[in-house]
Amino acid sequence: QLQASGGGLVQAGESLTLSCAAASLGTFDDYAIGWFRQAPGKEREAVSCISSDDGSTYYATSVKGRFTISINDAENTVFLRMNNLRPDDTAAYYCAAVVEGDYNGCFVHDYNYWGQGTLVTVSS
Repeated sequence: QLQASGGGLVQAGESLTLSCAAASLGTFDDYAIGWFRQAPGKEREAVSCISSDDGSTYYATSVKGRFTISINDAENTVFLRMNNLRPDDTAAYYCAAVVEGDYNGCFVHDYNYWGQGTLVTVSS
């Protein structure tokens, strides 16, 4: 339903930009979109979320000041710009969407449209 891309192998301190296309959703209008990540052996956790209605954003404490989430409405794409990457950012990153009416925050279990994940590996 969503298509995530942009992952790769980088060194600590470098940057990556992840993209999430609306794909079969068609548009992100009236959806909140989130980026979540899951490292091996760990639970999936919220990274950042954005409301398409008012543009409000949420960032996990661990990424605040380093990551930026944004929406390109014309391209129906959500971006996650990740700067100053660290080895503990290594994970599979997933984008997900939930209708605005059901948006209560950046909680994994609230999101019901998911992409396939893109792997980010940060070497030290």
